[in-house]
Amino acid sequence: MRTVLTSLEDLKAEDIVSIDLHGKTSLADVMIIATGRSNVHVGAIADRVIEAFKQANHKAPRAEGLQNCDWVLIDGGDAIVHIFKPEVRQFYNLEKMWGVGRPGELRAV
Repeated sequence: MRTVLTSLEDLKAEDIVSIDLHGKTSLADVMIIATGRSNVHVGAIADRVIEAFKQANHKAPRAEGLQNCDWVLIDGGDAIVHIFKPEVRQFYNLEKMWGVGRPGELRAV
């Protein structure tokens, strides 16, 4: 997981948040949410995250949204990564949807 977080930081993703999903869903163990400044930035971050999963000896993750790059979802099995443009992230507000804000729920990276 550290490889994925490092890839986000290396490409200057903004507002990186990690949400622990243990006990909330069986979909994944962690959800990571980050923001890119533009469609091109979101696409570049997504490409780097996909490579990070591969380098960490995970199978190739599934990705959705690479055509438009306003919201890219990368399903890496144990980790789900969402990369948004700022206005799209604000609209969907996944942090609130997943109950973030209670003590111990949110970890800014």
